[in-house]
Amino acid sequence: MQTIGTPFLWLVFAGVVLAALAADLVLMRHGGAHKVSFKEAAWWSVGWVTLALAFNGWLWWYTGQRFGAEAGNDIGMEFLTGYLVEKALAVDNIFVFLMLFGYFAVPEMQRQRALIIGIIGAIVLRAILIFAGALLLQQFHWILYVFGAFLLFTGVKMWRASGQEPSLDGNPVLRWLTAHVPFLRRYHGSALWVGRGSNRKFTPLFIVIVMLGITDVIFAVDSIPAIFAITTDPFIVLTSNVFAVLGLRAMFFLLQGMADRFHLLPYGLALVLVFIGAKMLLIDVYKIPILLSLGAVAVIIGATIALSLLRQKPGHMLPPP
Repeated sequence: MQTIGTPFLWLVFAGVVLAALAADLVLMRHGGAHKVSFKEAAWWSVGWVTLALAFNGWLWWYTGQRFGAEAGNDIGMEFLTGYLVEKALAVDNIFVFLMLFGYFAVPEMQRQRALIIGIIGAIVLRAILIFAGALLLQQFHWILYVFGAFLLFTGVKMWRASGQEPSLDGNPVLRWLTAHVPFLRRYHGSALWVGRGSNRKFTPLFIVIVMLGITDVIFAVDSIPAIFAITTDPFIVLTSNVFAVLGLRAMFFLLQGMADRFHLLPYGLALVLVFIGAKMLLIDVYKIPILLSLGAVAVIIGATIALSLLRQKPGHMLPPP
């Protein structure tokens, strides 16, 4: 498959991600199980975004030096657009994570642990999906049209479902887990299970982590084809995807108390999927420039956030200043 990913680039990327995860785990362990404040989440969010933009800047400089300024500009723009698309679509994950934590009444002190394990699992699963998708695209160009049609369908479906209250009642995966996995009805601190061998029973925290991983894979089926519409280079697809996922935990704690204020955002995400699906379907007729794609995604997301803040959700009162 065609890719800019040399062994050196993959090594740098892996080193940055492993170092960032190690620092995150060390700091989280040092702070102990605690409720994450808005201020702490904001600083972490700034840190993750800064790290992604720094990697993007270095990638732009390095590829510009190696392949020429024009190629470097294109690669830098592709990474930034892919990162923005994945970051925007990750907001939908947040809404489902909030529902999961509420449904299982996960203690505030244990939410960090559940999210970090879920994120590490998501990185591994997404890498597998991305390489599988890249191999399929290399062999069968027509799969781009399948991806495009799927994104259009998903966008329309998301638009119709926007504004409806999601529910886990009747979820087939959850039903299967609770029917086949021996689990306790109460939490045991940060433990995922209690006992050994045939006496082992899993805590609700284990069920939550499994559901987080499955949920992320389901959302990845939408977001990964969306990035393939921007570039088919697996290195850019994976790096932009992973850097967006790394900031998911901080974004969760940043938005968990503000979800109702962004009630129109799902409509914006639906429009983004429709736009990218159309872009993919038109790829052999007219290739929409990367800069135009980046601008369209930024305008759609920015507009729906602004409208959400200006137009209060019915029945929702903003907290006093």
